[in-house]
Amino acid sequence: MKQTVEEFNTYREEMNEKLLGASSKILKRIYSVDSQAYKAGALDVPTKELLGLVASAVLRCDDCVKYHLQKCFQEKITTAAVMETLEIATVVGGTIVIPHLRKAYEFWEALEHQSEKEA
Repeated sequence: MKQTVEEFNTYREEMNEKLLGASSKILKRIYSVDSQAYKAGALDVPTKELLGLVASAVLRCDDCVKYHLQKCFQEKITTAAVMETLEIATVVGGTIVIPHLRKAYEFWEALEHQSEKEA
């Protein structure tokens, strides 16, 4: 089933609110560490997002792939750079990553389509 960008974002936001509203100090700290890790430092934000995309694809986490694709799109990373990054993920993770590449490509197209509609 195709999931739109809006559906993904709505679900993610609703569930994050519930998880963080459960008063778990551990989860709040993990979320904070994640946010801090992707801020600019010795590596710029686009590079960190591409690294996150590789790791997410290799680990076969479709939600994580979508999240990093959206961040890459917001950072104005080119389609060519994203596709090259997914190639690296496939080399590292092996052919088992390919089904997740399909979903990644589909979501990237959805991001492009949404952007065209908003323009």
